[in-house]
Amino acid sequence: MQFVPPSVRQTLLSSSIWIACLSGPVVAEVVLPNVFGDHMVLQTGQKNKVWGHAAAQEAITVSIADQQHATTADENGDWNIFLDPLAVGGPHELTIRGSNEVRFSDVMVGEVWICSGQSNMQWWIKLTDDPDLERIAANSRQIRMINFPQTGSQEAIWTHDRAWQVCSPETVANFSAVGYLFARQLHQSLQVPIGMINNAWGGSSCEGWIDRDLIASDNRYAALMERWSMKEKEYADLTSRSDLSESASQRLRSLKDEMSGNARPGNIYQGVLKSHLGYGMRGVIWYQGESNTKRAYQYRDMFPLMISNWRKAWGQGEFPFYWVQLADYRDEKPEPMESDWAELREAQTMTMSKLSRTGEAVIIDTGEGKDIHPKNKYDVARRLARWALANEYGFDIPFRSPQFKSMEIRGQEVILTFEHIGAGWRPFDVPDPRGFAVAGADRKFVWAQAKLLEDNRVSVTSELVPEPKSVRYAWADNPVCNMYSQNGLPLTPFRTDDWPGVTAEAR
Repeated sequence: MQFVPPSVRQTLLSSSIWIACLSGPVVAEVVLPNVFGDHMVLQTGQKNKVWGHAAAQEAITVSIADQQHATTADENGDWNIFLDPLAVGGPHELTIRGSNEVRFSDVMVGEVWICSGQSNMQWWIKLTDDPDLERIAANSRQIRMINFPQTGSQEAIWTHDRAWQVCSPETVANFSAVGYLFARQLHQSLQVPIGMINNAWGGSSCEGWIDRDLIASDNRYAALMERWSMKEKEYADLTSRSDLSESASQRLRSLKDEMSGNARPGNIYQGVLKSHLGYGMRGVIWYQGESNTKRAYQYRDMFPLMISNWRKAWGQGEFPFYWVQLADYRDEKPEPMESDWAELREAQTMTMSKLSRTGEAVIIDTGEGKDIHPKNKYDVARRLARWALANEYGFDIPFRSPQFKSMEIRGQEVILTFEHIGAGWRPFDVPDPRGFAVAGADRKFVWAQAKLLEDNRVSVTSELVPEPKSVRYAWADNPVCNMYSQNGLPLTPFRTDDWPGVTAEAR
């Protein structure tokens, strides 16, 4: 029997597409991970990596369009080549030859994006607004999507059993709604094929998406890693016992779920991301954070760490990374209060000042208090698409929500200055700004009166706070707020203070 690399043996055991191979001798034929397949989209305008397994030292050739590349598998059977940049178009056939031949047909060349995060990115078209209308209109064969399964592992999973799907009324129902609507906007604007790689996992924590070694080597996450180390030790102890009580058996089942779940550090990075990490693409759209709200201050560093980890591991430089700020959710409160959701939104916004080529789609107006999965994914996708169209494709359109810049205290009045306002303000529904609160040195916030000044600054006052120290806007789980730019982009929630929040000590 020919040599089979350990990584291939792991794949044979973990991926259902290889079940047929287990019934007979295993032959080290040329194989590629499932991100390569019929109907895939390759990224235009750049070199694209193609990789796979074969027998040790096997000669491999890869051809597409008018180019051909040759390489030799290493002693472990691993091989890769880089295609020369391809022009938009297709369909092409990608052919890989070794001891056997693999052909992928209907290969298009266009724009490829990753859509990732947790359930609000995973959320399907069939569960959003007007799914019947979306199905009727889903007739663009130039939009394709591959949906990766949810597999948590501490060891790298090389491939999965999912395939690329061509957009149609029959397939679109199970596409990521944000991913599909983003792709449709890009396709209509660019008139090129669009490929979406959907690896979102509902309920996933940020630490699951990061290389575990990075988290373990950073003292900021020592408490987090210690909690997981204790769980892992307990799990190992329970699995080694031959006799278990009913309570111990229940605990073992619970731990088993956690060991393969989406919160364990590194589990998604190894179990999902590694199978397509390095595939040529333009950038990432991301919608996650709900599962990290209890540790929002920690997210200030963890989220940029994740983005940097992906960029370095992908090998494509500082590719664009655009995310969705958390929507409004939970009950409205009659008085200003502290909020872990507001602190997580703040952590997301801070990331733009820490990393280049990043951006935030603010959706503080699209949520539903009663449902963590709001059905309006259309506005979410359009606000993400604005970032991409303006920054990656050169369209002269507004894309960034207004943000707080500075404040000036004049006795009882606070004057706020903003940036990225565009043509000016357009408060929604009523003419006066809503959603502002003010506090003095006692840090007790009360609702404030706000008015627009002619130069687009905002004046904030309250008779209850004669000596104001801080102003907050939309600082709540589910704030009542109404500030938009004339371009229809909502003001980014903010606070002017840095007083310790409710998650400041959470680790």
